Amino acid sequence: MIKMLVFIIKNDYLYNKTAHASVIMYMKRTIAILILISTCLCTFAQKETIMNKPFIDNRRLHWGFFFGMNFMDLEMKNNGYVDPETGEQWFADVSRYQPGFSVGVLGALRINKYLELRLTPTMHFGQKFIKMHDNVSERDTMQNMRTDFISVPVSVKFAAPRYNNFRPYFTLGLSPSFCLNNHDQEAFKAKTFDCYLEVGMGCDLYLPYFKLIPELKFCFGLVDVISKNRHDLLDKSMMKFTNSVGRSSASMIVLSFYFE
Repeated sequence: MIKMLVFIIKNDYLYNKTAHASVIMYMKRTIAILILISTCLCTFAQKETIMNKPFIDNRRLHWGFFFGMNFMDLEMKNNGYVDPETGEQWFADVSRYQPGFSVGVLGALRINKYLELRLTPTMHFGQKFIKMHDNVSERDTMQNMRTDFISVPVSVKFAAPRYNNFRPYFTLGLSPSFCLNNHDQEAFKAKTFDCYLEVGMGCDLYLPYFKLIPELKFCFGLVDVISKNRHDLLDKSMMKFTNSVGRSSASMIVLSFYFE
């Protein structure tokens, strides 16, 4: 996760200048939106204003939908494996990042004035660009690992008291997820099941007709997500890639906009 953040900020880590420009463009837009929202909140906080939707948070159950963008990463721990037949020593890592798309629905149960239990089934669409490098021959090869999955996050929302028409909060939860892609015959194959620890922060914005909620979430995979049982491989020499990595865990940054 830290590697991905540094990667997005620094120019030196990108192999593809076009991809770099695209990532920087999206990040600049995201930062601009967050700065705009923060400026608006600071302005509203200077004086009392008319409260929009004053009783919307009193509902026991409420629903909504959301969409947003994501950046996916894969933390791969290389073990220095040397192929006994060829002497090759391969190292793998995610070489660049491309924004993906997320969409889902929200169901929330009010526990008390400050706590809320949330269920947010989500579809994530994205990809990971994995670069494999052989230390012996200096050869490189790439795999574009398409990653589309369904997640079912269950989280607790801790909200501050409402002031005027905004209310900051943070969330903590777990997200079981199920990959929809088939990576047979590829260098790396992802397992079907994963589970993420999710930490997020956001702010309820009370508008005249609905509630808008921008949220930034950090997701940390808890499962070794690369499959080691490669019965799908017809070319057994490709096992050298799977054997070259130990534990590999997925991570993700998601910027979402909820509508209630």
